[in-house]
Formats: sequence, C-alpha cells, structure tokens
Amino acid sequence: MSLIKVKLSFSGGMELLFNNTKQKHIEISSTINPPNATTMKDLILWIRENLLKERPELFMSGDTVRPGILVLINETDWELEGELEYEIKDGDDIVFISTLHGG
Repeated sequence: MSLIKVKLSFSGGMELLFNNTKQKHIEISSTINPPNATTMKDLILWIRENLLKERPELFMSGDTVRPGILVLINETDWELEGELEYEIKDGDDIVFISTLHGG
C-alpha cells in the first residue's frame, strides 16, 4: 500500500465545519478500496470520517458534497475532472468552497 499526499483547503464558511481549519495536508492510501485507485468519492467519505468536526449534513448529501459547495481539483472545477470518479493523485490540491451565504 502506498500513500499519496493531498492538500485540502476549506473556505467560504466550510472551514467552520472543520474546527476553523482552512488548510490541511493529508496522506491517504492510494487504494482505499483495493484494488481500485482512490477516487474523490473515497476522499469525501474519508474527510467525513476523519476531519469533519460537526454538522455533516452541511458538507455532504448522500455520498457527495452538498449542492452549493464548489470543488476545485488543481484549480479546475471538479465537473471537468469527472467529479466523484476522479482518481486522486499524489500532490493534488483540492479546494472546497461554500457558495451559500446567509444574508
């Protein structure tokens, strides 16, 4: 089993769900579900289980992020990268931004 390093960033209010953490460098298995490569779906579930401190319903809906959360993979909208099916690579920079604001 090899480990891959990933930089996670949370902003737009997302950091409040992660104990006010705006950035986190993590190492995860390259095969969370062997023999398949680790995907964004795996990473999101891992984040929920290992990093999320409160109110998971504000981060996830089913097995994906809630509507209103913009996800960037290496500065590119995750919709262009395959969303949940994107295979996580060593050195990826993944950003979660809440676009929902009270007013």
